[in-house]
Amino acid sequence: QMCEKFTICQNSVEVLLRNNLNLPKVTEEDGDFLTFLSFQDKCLRKISSGLYTFQTYLKYIQDTFTSENQNVESLSYSTEHLARTIRRMVINPEEVIIPDAATQESLHTKLKSTKAWTEKITIHLILQDFTSFMEKTVRAVRYLKNTRSFSV
Repeated sequence: QMCEKFTICQNSVEVLLRNNLNLPKVTEEDGDFLTFLSFQDKCLRKISSGLYTFQTYLKYIQDTFTSENQNVESLSYSTEHLARTIRRMVINPEEVIIPDAATQESLHTKLKSTKAWTEKITIHLILQDFTSFMEKTVRAVRYLKNTRSFSV
């Protein structure tokens, strides 16, 4: 929708802004792929921490992209619920990194200071990385579901 509404697509030069956002990612090093079985707990911690971190970015989108406020609010609620659920699956849930209020406020302030002409691009990049993060999360949870007895 962002690409169609605002003509912001993969080929945009502004995609280079991604480097400034420092969005959460799940990588092979986190045990998400072939070595997942031996790194399950590490992967779950990373996923849960990433989902908690994305909350601040989703709040920014909700405040900025007001025409989609209800959809983003629902997405944010579901993301938080998933983060809590996965955190409960971690052997030591206290090891999940949850950004404190000061960190969240600092990041939110930094995002809000973005110039108007880059807001749409920033939103696009956040949603693009969130989608990628969720695709890997779904893959990891499906794998876990098939190798471990639990229900999500």
